[in-house]
Amino acid sequence: MPAPFAVLGIRVIGELLTDITYLPRGAATLKPQSPFAKEVCRQLAAYLKDPHFEFDLPFDYDGTEYQRKVWQTVHGIAPGQVLTYLQLAKRIGSTPRPVGGACGANRIPILIPCHRVIASNGIGGFMHTRRGSPIEIKRWLLNHENPGAY
Repeated sequence: MPAPFAVLGIRVIGELLTDITYLPRGAATLKPQSPFAKEVCRQLAAYLKDPHFEFDLPFDYDGTEYQRKVWQTVHGIAPGQVLTYLQLAKRIGSTPRPVGGACGANRIPILIPCHRVIASNGIGGFMHTRRGSPIEIKRWLLNHENPGAY
């Protein structure tokens, strides 16, 4: 599915969203292969128009117990709001570095909005990197939700 910052690769198994990946702009797009995949695309398109759109898609926090704890906390961050890695770590009784690792392992970005987790001194990393296309994607998402903030 095309987006302003990438092509979104969407994977579903039955009626469960399992993955959203950021593919390079210009990557080939495909029509949704099932009614549920079509609904995922519809809801993602709605979010791209309105950052306050509320998703209603079944998905699974498929990760370690620690990762699921991080992702559940991240899932509660409202559009236009952010937490620092340190703030999130304190909420779950952890430290910032493993929070960053869990965010980098997130397989359902946008729905589990790890882009809303930033460094204490700036935008921080995204998708296990601190520069390049992933940071531009994070910047786009943050500015979509809070124009001009990043």
